[in-house]
Amino acid sequence: MTTRMTRAEQTERNRDLVLAAARRVFLARGYAGARLDVIAEEAGFSKGVVYSQFAGKAELFLALLEQRIAERAAENEDLAAGRAGLAGLRALLLANAQRSEEGPGWTQLVVEFRVAAARDPELNARYAALHVRALEEFGATVAALLDRGGLVPSYSPRVLAELIFCLDAGRVLERAAGTAQLEVDVVVDLVARLVEPL
Repeated sequence: MTTRMTRAEQTERNRDLVLAAARRVFLARGYAGARLDVIAEEAGFSKGVVYSQFAGKAELFLALLEQRIAERAAENEDLAAGRAGLAGLRALLLANAQRSEEGPGWTQLVVEFRVAAARDPELNARYAALHVRALEEFGATVAALLDRGGLVPSYSPRVLAELIFCLDAGRVLERAAGTAQLEVDVVVDLVARLVEPL
């Protein structure tokens, strides 16, 4: 016997399919190159179905970004569980650097979106709210690791998180240009120098 989905279940399923297709298209074509008709086709829907879920490309990207932030926060929390101090911080930074190197397209995509959003105050404010959440979650994970190791950062966890994000994005862009010499061990060493015993 086949069980029919409720309208709400169908809507949620369609949203998930559109988001998955959007992730593939954005990563393949970049933010500027991604078109809603291509995303709809990739998802197996008409453009009308995409518009029934999202107001436009920016709305779709922000939903995808929100999903990505939640995924990364959960991954970081799992990685940090049972770890402490500089060894835990090193493991966290190495895992995040490895994710960026294995999937540099995501970091490049976010940088591209940030540049576009910076020209639109409303869109920029919406992006900034999500970015602050990512920074605060990452900063809280770093602070917990350091606290468990009896260490305290020289700067607030939020500022330390921003520094780590800047270094990570910069490393990805330098790699894309073929000029990278900043190895992740140097980043770990730099961040470790901003930490001291309680």
